[in-house]
This record gives sequence, structure tokens and C-alpha cells, in this order.
Amino acid sequence: MSTLVLASQSPARLATLRSAGVEPLVVVSGVDESQLGDLPPHELALQLAELKCRAVLGRDEVPEGALVLGCDSVLELDGEALGKPADAAEAVRRWQAMRGRSGMLHTGHCLRDTGSGHVAAATAVTVVHFADVTDEEISAYVATGEPLHVAGAFTVDGLGGAFVTGIEGDHHNVVGLSLPLLRELLLELGRAWPDLWDAPAT
Repeated sequence: MSTLVLASQSPARLATLRSAGVEPLVVVSGVDESQLGDLPPHELALQLAELKCRAVLGRDEVPEGALVLGCDSVLELDGEALGKPADAAEAVRRWQAMRGRSGMLHTGHCLRDTGSGHVAAATAVTVVHFADVTDEEISAYVATGEPLHVAGAFTVDGLGGAFVTGIEGDHHNVVGLSLPLLRELLLELGRAWPDLWDAPAT
């Protein structure tokens, strides 16, 4: 068994791993996501994931030989990368722009084997179709506070689920962590997905 360190404070990523039989050790990276500027959405997601992964290396909480996973998601709409909205007003504007349309959710994944120093990284992309929601629905949703804490100002596994009419691609990726891609990254590092099952956090 291998210990997986999740360099993220996202409850959704943690829940996704747990539902797949993996109990990661959570070490929050504390990375300032605003430090990277004008990059294509695909590249921005990947570079932020790499930053988060590097940020926790060498910390006392990270066991020797652990696998460290950094992830970051951005929504692409009209070629622009959209992370977490700065405030409620921005979340409202975001939803007014997204409703009745489709966006591309990019999630960067960076996996490092601290034992060997080897790294595998890639970005998963999922197309998200949004409902043509009303102004009243947008106001009510933003008032819950949920859209302020997530990339793209929406969730598919929470209150925003009713506003997503369909997805094309891995639905786990929309939550913030693509399990099929993580399995592929593990294989790149010479590990197997079942190695992570029931691995206890130490």
C-alpha cells in the first residue's frame, strides 16, 4: 500500500477519493492561486497543480515515500480561464454569462513519488452544459455562498447540480479530480491503482 498525500483543502476531492476506496492524508498547500497570470486555461490548471504539489514537499506531515497529488480546476468560457469568483457580484455575472451555454472544465493533476522523485502530470478536460437558469435562481444560488468557493462558480455534486444539464467526459473531473487520469499517472510512475485502496493515513 502507498500513502497518498492530497495537497488540497477541497472537501469534494477528498470525498471523491474516499468513495473510491482511498483514504488520503490531507496537507493543504496554501498556494496563492492568483500568482500565475495570463496562461491558456489548460496550462493554467496544470501549472497550479504543479505548484500545489511542490508546495507540500519536505513538510513534516508528508511521510517518506508518499505519493503527493496536487490538483487545480479552471472553467474555460469564451477562451477565458475562470477560477473561483472574487465576490458575489462576480458570481452573478459569471452565471449570467454561462446560462444556456457550455464550458470546458480543466483540472490539472500533478503526482510526485517522493521516494523516486519522479513526476507524472496531465490535465483532464470535461465539457459542462449549463441550464438556462433565471435571474432569480442565480441570485438564490449565489446567496447560498456555494459558488464563491469553487472554480467556475458551480458544483455538480452540490446545490448547483440542478443547473448542470449534462457533461461530456469524466464526471469526477468536474468535482475536481479525475480518477481515470489519476490511475494513468500512477501507472506512469510504476504504481497500480489498487495499491492506494485502504492505504491508511499515517
